[in-house]
Amino acid sequence: MRHHPGLSTSWHEGFAARYDEWAAGMTEDVPFYVALAREADGPLVELAVGSGRVAIPVALATGRTVIGIDSSPAMLEQARERTAEAEVELDLREADMRELALDEPAALIYCPARALLHLPTWSDRRRTFERVARSLRPSGRFAWNAFAFDHAIAARLDGLHDDEPVPHTLRYAVGDNRVDITLDSGGTSSLWWATKNEWLGLLDVAGFELEALYGGFDREPFTEDSREYVFVARLR
Repeated sequence: MRHHPGLSTSWHEGFAARYDEWAAGMTEDVPFYVALAREADGPLVELAVGSGRVAIPVALATGRTVIGIDSSPAMLEQARERTAEAEVELDLREADMRELALDEPAALIYCPARALLHLPTWSDRRRTFERVARSLRPSGRFAWNAFAFDHAIAARLDGLHDDEPVPHTLRYAVGDNRVDITLDSGGTSSLWWATKNEWLGLLDVAGFELEALYGGFDREPFTEDSREYVFVARLR
């Protein structure tokens, strides 16, 4: 696997040890991605599969194998353990999403849990979107979610220490469009946010058309008050 020099700054393996605790409250996205998978007529691929939090329910609901891509060996090991416990099949692959390559084009590629925000630059995201486009069947779908940056929220949370869901501190670098989540126990996960127009530009240059932009996982319309982007795009 070829590692991009910037990716190591966005994820520390120490974070993986607490990931299940960190993600324990993340459940509302699962039915959304399961529904998309049920509609897909062909291979299913999850980028940044992590511990299998979403991929395992998708595999259970569809009765199909999900190809799970992740660059973290520690997260993939957790996914293998959870997959065995759930008695489902995931095709887990250690790889960088910017280097995505599939043996067979997919019907659906999705990236939950704001994981595209681990990519630090526009060029990283463009490369990923172009790789996704080349890895989809004609009219295949690409879906993901990301937070919509709010200056008021950032000002309130910057430097804040919180014990939930695990003890951590948030630091915002607004000039760099970055937020660092640092665990007391060690490990930092960094996220680089993007605007709606930046996401739409990425779709355009990679050959996608926007199918839907929701403000949440209940498929509510995205408005100026929405704080979550939930995108569904289709290959042109």
